[in-house]
Parts: sequence; structure tokens; C-alpha cells
Amino acid sequence: MASPTNFLLHAFLWLALATTVFSLSPKFYDRVCPQALPAINRIVKAAVHREPRMGASLLRLHFHDCFVNGCDGSLLLDSTPAFETEKNARGNLNSVRGFEVVDQIKAEVDRVCGRPTVSCADILAVAARDSVVALGGPTWKVRLGRRDSTTASRALADSVLPLASMDLPALIDNFKNQGLNQRDLVALSGGHTLGLSRCSIFRNRIYNATNIDPAFAKQRRATCPRTGGNTNMAPFDPTPAKFDTAYFKNLVKQRGLLTSDQALFNGGSTDKLVKTYSLNPDAFWNDFAKSMIKMGNIRPLTGKQGQIRLNCRKAN
Repeated sequence: MASPTNFLLHAFLWLALATTVFSLSPKFYDRVCPQALPAINRIVKAAVHREPRMGASLLRLHFHDCFVNGCDGSLLLDSTPAFETEKNARGNLNSVRGFEVVDQIKAEVDRVCGRPTVSCADILAVAARDSVVALGGPTWKVRLGRRDSTTASRALADSVLPLASMDLPALIDNFKNQGLNQRDLVALSGGHTLGLSRCSIFRNRIYNATNIDPAFAKQRRATCPRTGGNTNMAPFDPTPAKFDTAYFKNLVKQRGLLTSDQALFNGGSTDKLVKTYSLNPDAFWNDFAKSMIKMGNIRPLTGKQGQIRLNCRKAN
């Protein structure tokens, strides 16, 4: 009969093997298709060069994918008779974009690899990193090996995606439910150093908030009237096509565009970190990279789970 020690040793070895086989790795495609990551990078750089806002859009796709059932590419699926697309969720509708760039990446990666090798979920993770780098931000080693889901859930997306109206306790809870802490919350919110938001999302804040710089509110009201102009856009910070610390400098001056932005610097537990990031770009870059890796690790499908989609918009 096997001794308890031997049994435990075998159990440990099996666990180690399983972890090795199924954990994500930056080297996942090194042997099977070394051309994959350079191909993604080429297309992202070209897309961001054509339209700098696309960098923010691709970063957001990864974020909104990971928060709904993990980083599994479910956000990319169009509706079928079996489920409604997550693109219709309140945090996504008329807002998430960049799907054509993802399609372009998928076609090119499958071409250079000779077959469908790279998952759509991994494409989102790499495109997010390459977008940040293209706009002057930090780089990090993206862990790879995710597989794609075969279904999506609009209802889940409605319930788990953070809302622009959230206060700090709600944001902390929302991120905690994903295994992310307050440092992750502040660092990842710094992704709002890129991109734009719609008038309908920030209207309530610029007309009704008390924790807002009056001159900033007046400036934003000029392009966002009380009624109408819902799709008029405004930048989150003065340099929406540059990955920098202007977002955090804005928060310190009470110039956060969304309620959920200013909530990070409003007399609460995250004030100190916002102040640190506003003064120390290296601290922000370092934490942002770490938090992106952590977010990219949320409940991935690996091994024989899920599939490698042929078309990112529909299951095989």
C-alpha cells in the first residue's frame, strides 16, 4: 500500500503538472507560431496611427471582455438564437468598438500561422498591450494560452461591468468580485488617460456634481447641453492620445469626467494612490502593467476548454 507521504508527493506532482500545462505563459506561441505577436503588433500600430482613439477602444475591449465570465473573447460574439450579444449590455451599447480591427488581426494571424492558432481572447490581450505601447505607455509580457468561449451573456455583462455612476465603495466591491484590489482599481482606471466619453455618460456630473471644478464643468457644458447632443464626445484628460499621468492630475484638480473617475479622489481610501500616480509616472506605469497582467488572468479557458474560433464573431 502506498504511504501517505508517497501519495502526497504524487498528488503534488500532478498538481504541478496540471498548473504547468494549463497556466498562461508569455511563451505560449513561441514554437507553434512565432510570427503571431509581430503580426498583431503591426496591425495595431497601423490602426492606432490611422486613428489614435482606436488604442483606447482596443484596451477597453480586453477590459470589458475579462470582467464578464473571464478573458474568453465572449464580448466579440454576435447574437444567436441561443444568446444575446454582450455588445448590447448597458456598459457596451453604442460604446465598445474596434471589432473590425480585431477581425483584421484574426485574418492576418491565421494567415501567417497557416491555420487558426491564436485565440480571439489572446488577440484582445495582446492588442490591449500593443495599443498602450503605441500611445507612449509601458509594455509588459502578456501571458498567453487563453481559449475562446462558445457563448456570451448580456445579462451577466449588465450586472458585472462597472458603471460611470458608481461611487468608491461600489467600485471597490465591483473590482473585488473579479479578484482585483484597490491598487488594481486605481491603476486600471488610469486607462482613462486614453480616449473619449459620450455626453450622455457624463452629463449628470457636469450639471449636478458638487465635487467638480466650476471652470471644468463650464468647459464641458459647452459641448454637452442639458438635452440633446448625447453622442458628443469629450476627452477624459487633456491628452487623450497619450498614455501619461494627466488623468490623475485632473482628478487632483476635481476635473474627473465621470462620477466613477472623481470617486477615486474624493476624500476616500484611494486618494493617496491617485496623488502618488499624479506625481510619479514610473509608479503608475509599473502598477498598470502588473494590474493588466492580473486582469488578463481572470478565469481564462485553457487546455481543452473552449475552442480556437475561426471567426471571432461566432463560435465554430
